[in-house]
Amino acid sequence: MNEALNIMLKKYNCRSINDYENALKEIVQEIALLALWRVKFYEKAAFYGGSALRILYGLNRFSEDLDFSLLKPDEDINLSKYHKAIETELVGFGLNVKVIPKTKTSRKQIDSAFIKAGTLQNMISIEVPVNLRKRIHKNKVIKIKFEVDKDPPEGFNTEAKYLLQPIPFSINTFTMPSLFAGKMHAVLCRKWQHRVKGRDWYDLVWFIGRNTLLNLKHLESRMIQSGHLKQQDILTKTKLLKLINNKIDNINFLLAKDDVRNFIKDQDALKVWDKVFLETLFKGSNLRLEFRVINQ
Repeated sequence: MNEALNIMLKKYNCRSINDYENALKEIVQEIALLALWRVKFYEKAAFYGGSALRILYGLNRFSEDLDFSLLKPDEDINLSKYHKAIETELVGFGLNVKVIPKTKTSRKQIDSAFIKAGTLQNMISIEVPVNLRKRIHKNKVIKIKFEVDKDPPEGFNTEAKYLLQPIPFSINTFTMPSLFAGKMHAVLCRKWQHRVKGRDWYDLVWFIGRNTLLNLKHLESRMIQSGHLKQQDILTKTKLLKLINNKIDNINFLLAKDDVRNFIKDQDALKVWDKVFLETLFKGSNLRLEFRVINQ
């Protein structure tokens, strides 16, 4: 096994196939982040979303995607060199991967690609025990979505964070209040059809538990851009809490728990999940807001 992969894997204390799959996904993500640093991607963009929370801020659940926002709108940016950089870096670490651009998307401002890795081949690369590898279908594939918002809503703030593995490097990322705003937008505005995104609610609980400020101005900008708020409207704390409570009224908690189970180790964290629990968390006294606007 590549020595750097060996060092990165040790921190996970893997015991099951699910443990190894989550660890492999995160190792791929961190090496991809390194590749983007090498080609100066963070001069143009910032890391956000669940994986940013997990890798840079200590969220105690695994995340699947790599989400980025350009620092300023640029619909003509060519991301192919960044796709190539990610693939080259991962192959250089002995992993079998391909980065495949997604040609069609319903959201024109979002540029998407998939980092695809053959599960069994890469489990062999990181020396997963044979008795566990035998349970993996030979055609199973790990997919990590790499998305870039080319027309970002205004009002977010960024900061530099650092990773020490596989080598020390820096990442430009949204601050916690701006990440909180993005996660709140996902909960309030994304349509998941019949699939409850319990992971988003899990993250909101995590934010509240850390007494995190919410960048309300950035949330307002996101909601205006997605058509969930009119341009002339102002998002107040009272209006926000009403929207949250309306969402809580319609949660299927069994589906929400099932969505997040495979991404966390301590299943007891879900035992208290019910309507009363979430309503109590989002009482006005627990939601701290900040108002910031960039470039003004």
